[in-house]
Amino acid sequence: MKTSFAVLFAALMVCLLIGVSAQAQTANQPANPSVPTTRILAIGTINAGADMAAARAILPTEVRETVKLYLDGKIDQWFSLQGRPGVVFILNVTDTAAAHEMLEQLPLGQAHLMSFELIPLGPLNPLRQLQGMTSKSP
Repeated sequence: MKTSFAVLFAALMVCLLIGVSAQAQTANQPANPSVPTTRILAIGTINAGADMAAARAILPTEVRETVKLYLDGKIDQWFSLQGRPGVVFILNVTDTAAAHEMLEQLPLGQAHLMSFELIPLGPLNPLRQLQGMTSKSP
């Protein structure tokens, strides 16, 4: 029997609400078990006061180096920011220090024209509620 996307989405939302509610009620108890970092979300923006002409001049090399990271499997997905210059990468890297070092080696990073905010990502922890799991370690 197939479960529709809407039903799965609704179940996920209920789990998220239960998780938030349970966490608020058990402030003195340990937090939900941690999950492993499986990807890193990297949000790159042009630094304030950066010379945009210099950034545009570097851009062809930046693109070639970024494509190389993609072809090497380091970048899983890439997007552009809407309404401002910048990029979003989903990295196949699990260590933020390694991600930072890798991104700083790109031409815009070397020229100190772009910075990245790095956010570790992992499996959606509230899904444990659907499996009947409690606050036990995975």
